[in-house]
Amino acid sequence: MNQFSHPRRGLLGALLTCVMLASPASAGNPASAELLARTATQASNFLDQFSQVKCTEHVTQEKLAPNGKVEYKEEATFDYLVILTNASGEVTLDESRLEDKASAARRRKNIPLLVSNGFAMLFLVFHPYYQDSFEFSETGEEMRDGRRTLKIAFHHLRGTRTPMALSLRGREYPVDLDGTAWVDPETGTILHMEAAVDTSVQDLGMRALRSEVRFSPAVFRDGTAGQWLPLEAVVEVETPHQHWRNTHSFTDYKRFSVDTEQVVNDKDLEKKQR
Repeated sequence: MNQFSHPRRGLLGALLTCVMLASPASAGNPASAELLARTATQASNFLDQFSQVKCTEHVTQEKLAPNGKVEYKEEATFDYLVILTNASGEVTLDESRLEDKASAARRRKNIPLLVSNGFAMLFLVFHPYYQDSFEFSETGEEMRDGRRTLKIAFHHLRGTRTPMALSLRGREYPVDLDGTAWVDPETGTILHMEAAVDTSVQDLGMRALRSEVRFSPAVFRDGTAGQWLPLEAVVEVETPHQHWRNTHSFTDYKRFSVDTEQVVNDKDLEKKQR
Protein backbone atom coordinates (compact mmCIF):
# COMPACT_ATOMS: atom_id res chain seq x y z
CA MET A 1 0.00 0.00 0.00
CA ASN A 2 1.22 3.45 -0.80
CA GLN A 3 2.34 5.51 2.16
CA PHE A 4 1.35 9.13 2.66
CA SER A 5 3.79 11.71 3.93
CA HIS A 6 2.47 15.20 4.60
CA PRO A 7 5.23 17.73 5.26
CA ARG A 8 2.61 20.51 5.48
CA ARG A 9 -0.61 18.62 6.13
CA GLY A 10 -3.18 20.07 8.49
CA LEU A 11 -0.55 22.08 10.34
CA LEU A 12 -1.09 24.86 12.83
CA GLY A 13 1.56 27.51 13.24
CA ALA A 14 4.02 27.86 16.10
CA LEU A 15 1.80 30.44 17.82
CA LEU A 16 -0.26 27.65 19.37
CA THR A 17 0.75 26.73 22.91
CA CYS A 18 -2.27 25.17 24.65
CA VAL A 19 -4.72 22.00 25.05
CA MET A 20 -7.69 21.02 22.95
CA LEU A 21 -10.80 19.59 24.54
CA ALA A 22 -13.39 18.13 22.19
CA SER A 23 -16.61 16.21 22.61
CA PRO A 24 -16.45 12.55 21.61
CA ALA A 25 -18.13 11.47 18.40
CA SER A 26 -21.84 10.75 18.72
CA ALA A 27 -22.81 7.16 19.36
CA GLY A 28 -24.58 5.31 16.58
CA ASN A 29 -24.65 2.11 14.57
CA PRO A 30 -21.39 0.99 12.94
CA ALA A 31 -21.13 2.30 9.39
CA SER A 32 -21.69 -0.36 6.74
CA ALA A 33 -18.72 -1.71 4.82
CA GLU A 34 -20.49 -0.90 1.53
CA LEU A 35 -20.94 2.76 2.46
CA LEU A 36 -17.35 3.10 3.67
CA ALA A 37 -16.12 1.51 0.44
CA ARG A 38 -18.10 4.06 -1.63
CA THR A 39 -16.82 6.91 0.53
CA ALA A 40 -13.23 5.63 0.22
CA THR A 41 -13.59 5.63 -3.57
CA GLN A 42 -14.88 9.21 -3.49
CA ALA A 43 -12.04 10.29 -1.18
CA SER A 44 -9.54 8.76 -3.60
CA ASN A 45 -11.21 10.62 -6.47
CA PHE A 46 -11.10 13.83 -4.38
CA LEU A 47 -7.37 13.43 -3.95
CA ASP A 48 -6.71 12.59 -7.60
CA GLN A 49 -8.64 15.57 -8.94
CA PHE A 50 -7.57 18.00 -6.21
CA SER A 51 -3.94 17.35 -7.20
CA GLN A 52 -4.76 18.07 -10.87
CA VAL A 53 -6.28 21.52 -10.39
CA LYS A 54 -5.21 24.91 -9.15
CA CYS A 55 -7.44 27.59 -7.71
CA THR A 56 -7.57 30.92 -5.92
CA GLU A 57 -7.50 30.72 -2.13
CA HIS A 58 -8.72 33.68 -0.10
CA VAL A 59 -7.72 33.55 3.57
CA THR A 60 -9.24 35.71 6.30
CA GLN A 61 -7.34 35.60 9.60
CA GLU A 62 -9.18 37.00 12.62
CA LYS A 63 -8.19 37.58 16.23
CA LEU A 64 -11.30 37.56 18.44
CA ALA A 65 -12.01 39.32 21.72
CA PRO A 66 -13.43 37.44 24.75
CA ASN A 67 -16.94 38.56 23.70
CA GLY A 68 -16.46 37.03 20.25
CA LYS A 69 -16.08 40.32 18.39
CA VAL A 70 -13.25 40.72 15.87
CA GLU A 71 -10.31 42.64 17.34
CA TYR A 72 -8.08 42.44 14.27
CA LYS A 73 -8.39 40.99 10.77
CA GLU A 74 -6.10 40.40 7.83
CA GLU A 75 -6.99 39.11 4.37
CA ALA A 76 -4.75 37.54 1.75
CA THR A 77 -5.14 35.95 -1.67
CA PHE A 78 -3.03 33.09 -3.01
CA ASP A 79 -2.56 30.97 -6.10
CA TYR A 80 -3.11 27.57 -4.54
CA LEU A 81 -2.41 24.02 -5.64
CA VAL A 82 -1.74 20.65 -4.04
CA ILE A 83 1.35 18.89 -5.37
CA LEU A 84 1.13 15.11 -5.40
CA THR A 85 4.29 13.07 -6.02
CA ASN A 86 4.89 9.34 -5.92
CA ALA A 87 8.45 8.15 -5.47
CA SER A 88 9.46 4.63 -4.39
CA GLY A 89 5.89 3.82 -3.38
CA GLU A 90 5.55 6.82 -1.05
CA VAL A 91 2.94 9.42 -1.91
CA THR A 92 3.71 12.96 -0.77
CA LEU A 93 1.28 15.88 -0.60
CA ASP A 94 2.52 19.46 -0.49
CA GLU A 95 0.42 22.63 -0.49
CA SER A 96 1.82 25.40 -2.69
CA ARG A 97 0.72 28.97 -1.92
CA LEU A 98 1.95 31.99 -3.84
CA GLU A 99 0.56 35.20 -2.35
CA ASP A 100 -0.37 38.00 -4.72
CA LYS A 101 1.71 41.15 -4.36
CA ALA A 102 -1.20 43.39 -3.34
CA SER A 103 -2.19 41.34 -0.30
CA ALA A 104 1.45 40.80 0.69
CA ALA A 105 2.00 44.58 0.69
CA ARG A 106 -0.95 45.11 3.03
CA ARG A 107 0.21 42.56 5.59
CA ARG A 108 1.24 43.99 8.95
CA LYS A 109 4.19 42.57 10.81
CA ASN A 110 4.40 41.24 14.37
CA ILE A 111 0.64 40.63 14.71
CA PRO A 112 0.04 37.21 16.38
CA LEU A 113 -2.35 35.39 14.06
CA LEU A 114 -3.19 31.74 13.51
CA VAL A 115 -1.45 29.92 10.66
CA SER A 116 -3.61 27.03 9.39
CA ASN A 117 -2.77 24.73 6.48
CA GLY A 118 -4.19 21.52 5.08
CA PHE A 119 -7.73 21.61 6.48
CA ALA A 120 -9.19 21.48 2.96
CA MET A 121 -7.88 17.91 2.85
CA LEU A 122 -9.88 16.76 5.87
CA PHE A 123 -11.59 14.26 3.53
CA LEU A 124 -8.44 12.10 3.88
CA VAL A 125 -10.13 10.67 7.00
CA PHE A 126 -12.07 8.47 4.55
CA HIS A 127 -9.16 7.66 2.21
CA PRO A 128 -8.24 3.95 2.12
CA TYR A 129 -4.82 4.72 3.63
CA TYR A 130 -6.36 6.31 6.74
CA GLN A 131 -9.74 4.60 7.04
CA ASP A 132 -8.46 1.78 9.26
CA SER A 133 -7.28 4.43 11.75
CA PHE A 134 -10.85 5.49 12.52
CA GLU A 135 -14.07 4.08 13.91
CA PHE A 136 -17.15 5.11 11.90
CA SER A 137 -20.78 5.09 12.98
CA GLU A 138 -24.04 6.13 11.34
CA THR A 139 -25.94 8.71 13.40
CA GLY A 140 -29.02 9.40 11.27
CA GLU A 141 -30.17 11.14 8.12
CA GLU A 142 -30.36 14.89 7.48
CA MET A 143 -31.32 17.10 4.54
CA ARG A 144 -28.44 19.36 3.54
CA ASP A 145 -28.58 21.81 0.65
CA GLY A 146 -31.63 20.00 -0.66
CA ARG A 147 -29.95 16.58 -0.65
CA ARG A 148 -30.56 13.60 1.59
CA THR A 149 -27.39 12.83 3.52
CA LEU A 150 -26.30 10.28 6.07
CA LYS A 151 -24.33 11.55 9.06
CA ILE A 152 -21.20 9.50 9.74
CA ALA A 153 -19.37 10.12 12.99
CA PHE A 154 -15.64 9.33 12.99
CA HIS A 155 -13.32 8.74 15.93
CA HIS A 156 -9.55 8.38 15.62
CA LEU A 157 -7.95 5.31 17.21
CA ARG A 158 -5.13 6.41 19.48
CA GLY A 159 -1.69 5.40 18.25
CA THR A 160 -2.63 4.89 14.60
CA ARG A 161 -1.74 7.07 11.61
CA THR A 162 -3.54 10.39 11.32
CA PRO A 163 -3.87 12.91 8.45
CA MET A 164 -3.37 15.88 10.79
CA ALA A 165 -0.64 17.21 13.05
CA LEU A 166 0.21 20.30 15.08
CA SER A 167 3.40 22.15 14.25
CA LEU A 168 4.81 23.79 17.36
CA ARG A 169 8.31 25.17 17.89
CA GLY A 170 9.66 23.21 14.94
CA ARG A 171 8.11 19.86 15.97
CA GLU A 172 5.05 18.01 14.67
CA TYR A 173 2.54 16.42 17.05
CA PRO A 174 0.04 13.93 15.54
CA VAL A 175 -3.49 14.63 16.77
CA ASP A 176 -6.61 12.53 17.26
CA LEU A 177 -9.65 13.75 15.34
CA ASP A 178 -13.32 13.28 16.23
CA GLY A 179 -16.07 14.61 14.02
CA THR A 180 -18.99 14.12 11.67
CA ALA A 181 -19.28 13.92 7.89
CA TRP A 182 -22.47 14.44 5.87
CA VAL A 183 -22.33 11.87 3.05
CA ASP A 184 -24.56 11.05 0.10
CA PRO A 185 -25.55 7.45 0.98
CA GLU A 186 -25.94 6.42 -2.66
CA THR A 187 -22.63 7.68 -4.05
CA GLY A 188 -20.42 8.14 -0.98
CA THR A 189 -19.81 11.79 -1.90
CA ILE A 190 -18.76 13.95 1.08
CA LEU A 191 -20.73 17.20 1.23
CA HIS A 192 -19.67 18.61 4.59
CA MET A 193 -17.33 17.76 7.47
CA GLU A 194 -16.93 19.06 11.01
CA ALA A 195 -14.10 17.97 13.28
CA ALA A 196 -12.46 18.75 16.58
CA VAL A 197 -9.43 17.43 18.40
CA ASP A 198 -9.70 15.34 21.55
CA THR A 199 -7.46 15.52 24.62
CA SER A 200 -4.50 13.81 22.91
CA VAL A 201 -2.38 16.99 22.98
CA GLN A 202 -3.31 18.25 26.44
CA ASP A 203 0.34 18.75 27.36
CA LEU A 204 0.36 21.64 24.86
CA GLY A 205 -2.30 23.51 26.84
CA MET A 206 -4.83 24.22 24.07
CA ARG A 207 -8.44 24.80 25.07
CA ALA A 208 -10.31 24.06 21.82
CA LEU A 209 -9.85 23.47 18.10
CA ARG A 210 -12.77 23.19 15.71
CA SER A 211 -12.82 22.92 11.93
CA GLU A 212 -15.56 22.84 9.32
CA VAL A 213 -15.18 22.11 5.60
CA ARG A 214 -17.83 22.51 2.88
CA PHE A 215 -17.54 20.81 -0.50
CA SER A 216 -19.21 21.66 -3.79
CA PRO A 217 -19.05 20.39 -7.40
CA ALA A 218 -16.24 22.22 -9.18
CA VAL A 219 -17.26 24.11 -12.32
CA PHE A 220 -14.36 24.94 -14.61
CA ARG A 221 -13.94 27.89 -16.95
CA ASP A 222 -14.98 25.83 -19.95
CA GLY A 223 -18.31 25.17 -18.24
CA THR A 224 -17.66 21.51 -17.50
CA ALA A 225 -18.38 20.12 -14.05
CA GLY A 226 -15.91 18.04 -12.09
CA GLN A 227 -15.42 16.22 -8.81
CA TRP A 228 -16.74 17.69 -5.56
CA LEU A 229 -13.90 19.83 -4.20
CA PRO A 230 -13.39 22.07 -1.12
CA LEU A 231 -15.39 25.30 -1.20
CA GLU A 232 -14.64 26.67 2.28
CA ALA A 233 -12.69 25.61 5.37
CA VAL A 234 -13.12 27.38 8.72
CA VAL A 235 -10.66 26.79 11.57
CA GLU A 236 -11.17 28.12 15.08
CA VAL A 237 -8.65 27.82 17.92
CA GLU A 238 -8.87 28.91 21.55
CA THR A 239 -6.21 29.04 24.23
CA PRO A 240 -6.68 30.42 27.76
CA HIS A 241 -5.57 33.84 26.49
CA GLN A 242 -6.18 33.91 22.72
CA HIS A 243 -9.00 33.17 20.27
CA TRP A 244 -8.42 32.95 16.51
CA ARG A 245 -10.56 32.11 13.50
CA ASN A 246 -9.33 31.51 9.95
CA THR A 247 -11.58 31.17 6.91
CA HIS A 248 -10.19 29.64 3.71
CA SER A 249 -12.32 30.10 0.55
CA PHE A 250 -11.47 28.26 -2.69
CA THR A 251 -12.68 29.62 -6.04
CA ASP A 252 -11.85 29.72 -9.75
CA TYR A 253 -10.74 26.10 -10.13
CA LYS A 254 -8.64 25.36 -13.21
CA ARG A 255 -7.31 22.05 -14.45
CA PHE A 256 -3.60 21.68 -13.93
CA SER A 257 -1.39 18.67 -14.56
CA VAL A 258 2.34 18.13 -14.42
CA ASP A 259 4.63 15.15 -14.57
CA THR A 260 6.91 14.14 -11.71
CA GLU A 261 9.93 16.05 -13.05
CA GLN A 262 7.89 19.25 -13.38
CA VAL A 263 6.53 18.84 -9.85
CA VAL A 264 10.02 18.69 -8.40
CA ASN A 265 11.06 21.78 -10.35
CA ASP A 266 7.96 23.68 -9.23
CA LYS A 267 8.67 22.83 -5.59
CA ASP A 268 12.28 23.93 -5.91
CA LEU A 269 11.15 27.16 -7.55
CA GLU A 270 8.65 27.82 -4.77
CA LYS A 271 11.36 27.38 -2.13
CA LYS A 272 13.59 29.90 -3.92
CA GLN A 273 10.77 32.42 -4.05
CA ARG A 274 10.11 32.29 -0.30
